[in-house]
Amino acid sequence: MKEMGKKRIALEARLKSCNNVITLGVKTNFSDYGLDAVEMIREADKIYYPTPFYADLFDAVGKPTFPSYHTYKCVQDKIKQTALFELLDVPHPRTRTFYGNRKKDAVLDYFEFPFIAKVPRGSAMGRGVFLIRNRAELDAYCAENKVGYIQEYLESDRDIRVVVIGKEVVHAYWRISREGEFRSNVASGAMVSLDSVPDAAIQLARNTAESCRWDDVGIDILPYNGGYYVLEANMKYGKEGFRKAGIDYIRMMEGLIEDGRI
Repeated sequence: MKEMGKKRIALEARLKSCNNVITLGVKTNFSDYGLDAVEMIREADKIYYPTPFYADLFDAVGKPTFPSYHTYKCVQDKIKQTALFELLDVPHPRTRTFYGNRKKDAVLDYFEFPFIAKVPRGSAMGRGVFLIRNRAELDAYCAENKVGYIQEYLESDRDIRVVVIGKEVVHAYWRISREGEFRSNVASGAMVSLDSVPDAAIQLARNTAESCRWDDVGIDILPYNGGYYVLEANMKYGKEGFRKAGIDYIRMMEGLIEDGRI
C-alpha cells in the first residue's frame, strides 16, 4: 500500500485500525480532551465520525465532518427518513406515523392486515420490526410503543443493500431471507448473495443518498411488482456483505481518505 500522508482526526472508533487516522475517542465533556487533542480538533480540516452530538457542535462552528451533519440528522430515525422520502418523492412503501391513545383504531383506518410495524427510533439490524397479522399482535405492538410507525407489507424474500460512501457506490449485494422469516437483515439470518444487482436499484440508491445529502449510508432497496422502493437508510450498517465479497473495509476507507474522496 502506498505511503500514508497527513494523519486525520476521528472521534468514534470506526476508523481506529486505519493507518492514516488518529482516533481520539468520544468524551462526554469536551473539557475531558487534553490540550493536545483539543488543538488537533481545532486545527483539523475535517473531523471523521464525530457522533451526532459533536456533529451538531462542529456544524455550528463551520467545521466539516464525515459523515456529514445531514447524515447524522437521520441516524436511526425512521420518522424523519420517511418524511424526507416523501418530500423528495423517493419511492417508498406507504407509511404513516400514529400517536395517542386511539392509535390502534387509527391504524386500521389506513391499513389492512398484514402490515409492518417498526420501532421508529433507535432500532437496527432487523430488531424492532414486526409483521402484524391480527388485532392481538397490533395490541401488543401498541402497548410497547407510544408512537406507531406502520408500513404497508410488500411481500418478498429478498432486498438489496447499496452502500454509498462519499459520492460513490462502494458495494451492492442481495440479502435473501431465511425460510419462514419476513425480514431480510443479515442479523436475522438472511444470506448475502453477490449475484448481479440491477443498475436501476443502484441508481435509485445513489440518487437518494445525493438528494438527502447522506455520504455514509447503507440504503435498502426492495424490488417489487416491476419497480424499486427505498425501505430505509442505515448509517450504522454491517460489514458482512464486504467480507463476503472479499473487500477489506479498513483498507478501502484508508484509500478513500488518502485520495480525498471522503
